[in-house]
Amino acid sequence: MKMNLLLKVFSFFLFGTLFSINAFAQKPTENRASPLDSVSGKVGKANISIKYSSPSVKGRKIWGSLVPYDQVWRAGANEATVFKTDQPITIEGKTLPAGSYSFFVIPSEKGDWTAIFNKNFNQWGAYKYDEKQDALRTHVKVRKTTSPNERLAYKITPTGFSLLWENTEIPVAIK
Repeated sequence: MKMNLLLKVFSFFLFGTLFSINAFAQKPTENRASPLDSVSGKVGKANISIKYSSPSVKGRKIWGSLVPYDQVWRAGANEATVFKTDQPITIEGKTLPAGSYSFFVIPSEKGDWTAIFNKNFNQWGAYKYDEKQDALRTHVKVRKTTSPNERLAYKITPTGFSLLWENTEIPVAIK
């Protein structure tokens, strides 16, 4: 009888502990100023996915100010943007093997921008970016958008993907 009571008390204590841990657990994606987002699609035979944090413009000047020119930028907020392909793809005539990569951009005030696929896909921002880990670098021609994009977003199309933010589109062609 005593053993049965002890078992009930222990079960009640265990249930209460598990319930309280779950009730007070913080969910990191809630309340983020730049919420996590992702997009996936198909380009040729390759399944492509992009996971990123999506900051807002909030009335700020983005290019050349919040995101400086001529410096490596994580192409999103918080963690570095992760680009994944399940097949080898060709970007501007260069082969990118199947795998996961951090996607970075070097904006330029004039001329082409640089798109970078870095082998270290699990990093915070671009603080420990190492050019020696680049799997592929290429130049891309940016263009002005017809309407502003308050929140940074990626779009995958049958011919590649684009990063859209503020008044700029950064297209990357894939074959």
